[in-house]
Amino acid sequence: MFDGSTMKLLKKECFKVVKEGYLLEAVELMEMLAGFQFSIKDLIKPSEMIKISIDKHSPSLAVRYACLLPQAEILFCTIIKDFGKRSDLVSAVKVFEASKQKLSGHNMYVYRTIIDVCGLCGDCIKSRLIYEDLLAQKVTPNIYVFNSLMNVNAHDLTYTMEVYKQMQSMGVEADMTSYNILLKACCLSGRVDLAQDIYREVLHLESTGAIKIDVFTYSTIIKVFADAKLWQMAIKIKEDMLSAGVTPNTVTWSSLISACANGGLVDQATQLFEEMLMAGCQPNSQCFNTLLHACVEGCQYDRAFRLFYAWKSSGSPENFSEDLITNEYKTSNVLRTDENSTVNTPHIMTASHNLSFSKSIPFSPTTATYNILLKACGTDFYRAKSLIDEMKFMGLTPNHISYTILINICGRAGNVAGALQLMKSMVDSGIRPDVVAYTTAIKVCVECKNLNMAFSLFSEMKRNRIKPNLVTYNTLLRARTKYGSLQEVQQCLAIYQDMRKAGYKSNDYYLKLLIEEWCEGVIQGNNQQGLSYSRNKADLGEMRSQILERVATHLRKNTVKSLAVDIQGLTKVEARLVVLAALRMIKENYKSGCSVKDDLTVIIGITKVGLRCMVRDAIENLLKKELGLEVIAEDPSATVDRTPDKEGASNLGSNSRGAKMSDLPNSLDTSARRPAVLQRLLVPRKSLNHWLQRRSDAGSRR
Repeated sequence: MFDGSTMKLLKKECFKVVKEGYLLEAVELMEMLAGFQFSIKDLIKPSEMIKISIDKHSPSLAVRYACLLPQAEILFCTIIKDFGKRSDLVSAVKVFEASKQKLSGHNMYVYRTIIDVCGLCGDCIKSRLIYEDLLAQKVTPNIYVFNSLMNVNAHDLTYTMEVYKQMQSMGVEADMTSYNILLKACCLSGRVDLAQDIYREVLHLESTGAIKIDVFTYSTIIKVFADAKLWQMAIKIKEDMLSAGVTPNTVTWSSLISACANGGLVDQATQLFEEMLMAGCQPNSQCFNTLLHACVEGCQYDRAFRLFYAWKSSGSPENFSEDLITNEYKTSNVLRTDENSTVNTPHIMTASHNLSFSKSIPFSPTTATYNILLKACGTDFYRAKSLIDEMKFMGLTPNHISYTILINICGRAGNVAGALQLMKSMVDSGIRPDVVAYTTAIKVCVECKNLNMAFSLFSEMKRNRIKPNLVTYNTLLRARTKYGSLQEVQQCLAIYQDMRKAGYKSNDYYLKLLIEEWCEGVIQGNNQQGLSYSRNKADLGEMRSQILERVATHLRKNTVKSLAVDIQGLTKVEARLVVLAALRMIKENYKSGCSVKDDLTVIIGITKVGLRCMVRDAIENLLKKELGLEVIAEDPSATVDRTPDKEGASNLGSNSRGAKMSDLPNSLDTSARRPAVLQRLLVPRKSLNHWLQRRSDAGSRR
């Protein structure tokens, strides 16, 4: 019944239904026509139906349509991949699960595709679950599935090596792609030793004819050495590469130049660049930028500018004569190598002589190019500003890295106002400052002793929901060499606590010393004679980072509502600092007009009646002898004699006959049956006010 003209009309109507967005109706129509043995793929292109299904975020309809066609497994892979390109992993997984129901057996092509999509969407955990599900069904993946799984998880070297070992145990032979992925994982994790072992294994397999090393393998191992700054080994790999008859490509040369650049070897990097041109390999912008970066890393700033403007004016390095390259920066720092670490490569002076290039190589500066040159400006802000203007003239837009470098240049010149103005210009140009930009500006303020502005920038950073990094926190915590007021202590402790909450492991050494110095300032100028405090080095070794948290508990409050200091579980030194911190806070508030309206209570902790507490004795000695305060021991189960004995300690726990508990015979020792009580020390309000008045009078006389 359906002749040629009728089929054309049917195709037109089907396309109209799909085009108008009636996807469900279109799929139902296709299912009905398929029941009458119509060729569905001839009615409408499968790619059109799949595209519309993905646009509509309808994995179920895409699956229903794919099942109508003979090449269903290929369409499933296409649908999964297209959803992955849209970062829609949920829909991709739905199609994958449906494919397992619709297709007979385990299609490795589909498994490989969904694992690749997991990597594309950044969910490596899902790829592992899919792999484990495959193993649970006692199905052995093929080499392509293993390679995809290792590639997606290449950032986790431990897991990648585990999969590789499982692959070997299952009898699946590794191919060249497998070894390339292993080298990539070593590169990402910085494991040079393991990369060398894998490379030696690959060389052995090549010698037996099992595999053939490709250019990607050589380039990857070269990059491993380049990142580790092992430029000699990178060049040795290049020699192996040439001996094997493999021609280096642009990526290979770029990695080689980068290896020398990371080591600050400008001459070697330039020589490799020339070798690249002589080999007929056209450099890309990354090669040019890497060579400029080598000049900057080697502190040969003038050389970087000469190379840049020579490339820019000629469009090719063909005008680089021996005199230009070797004499452009006579005062440059030439990095020397050890006698045992030299490489037998010709020096640039011999390599650059009589060089001529038959064709012009175009050079187009990028934003990264200008950012490298900005670093070569040192403290010359005006030269940097002219580069920014030139950059804009070339049609390039400065990015956050450009502004950050400019801010750093202002900082080196001591221009805080200029750095802050650049932060404002950055925002005005529509670029949101990142953590590096803020940290650089904070560092500028700290180095110029403008600490208030540094902390202000930190607060602005938090308001803009930009998470500080470890450098930001350390810059602020080490900004002060001493504390002058309670507000400064509170400020630094707030940053310290925020740092701990962010998950950073801080170095508490400097902050501990500052806190300790600030707390011990309570004793300075005390009218007690002969009661100087000598720090016990053994006790200092007991200090833990928790001391700062304890101090912060008391110092983060602006006013003192309840004068209670809890020192339970602290060592003598830690307890001393917490008590001194509380007294320093009382003194600061007293200076600001807040008088003491309550007694000071020091909670020692729960101890058994009659047993001496070392921490209690130390704090009591501090309050009485060193500060001259009245101390009342609150112990409901013992009679306390507050008159110090000859050794300077109170007689605690005396019995009714005046004998000490320690004097009782061993047979009468009942320590096991002694009740536990909460011991506290109380400093009366009157004594505190009297002490504060004495300190105030002494300060005014000075």
